Amino acid sequence: MTTHRENGRRWRRRWTDWAEAARSDRGDVPGWVLITLMTAGLVVLIWALAGPALTSVFQQAIDRVTGF
Repeated sequence: MTTHRENGRRWRRRWTDWAEAARSDRGDVPGWVLITLMTAGLVVLIWALAGPALTSVFQQAIDRVTGF
C-alpha cells in the first residue's frame, strides 16, 4: 500500500515532468513567423498571377448555370 508521501512524490514528479515538457516544446517563434510570411507571400503571388484566369473561369461557369 502506498503512503500519502509516496503519492505526493509521484504527483510532484509527474507535474515537474509535464512542466519541463511544456517549456521545451515552445517551438521556434521566429521560424514560424518566417513560414507564415512566406506562405502569405506565395498566396499573394499566385493570386496575382492566376486571379484573372480564375475569375474568368468562375464567370463562365456562372453564365452557363444561369443561361438555362
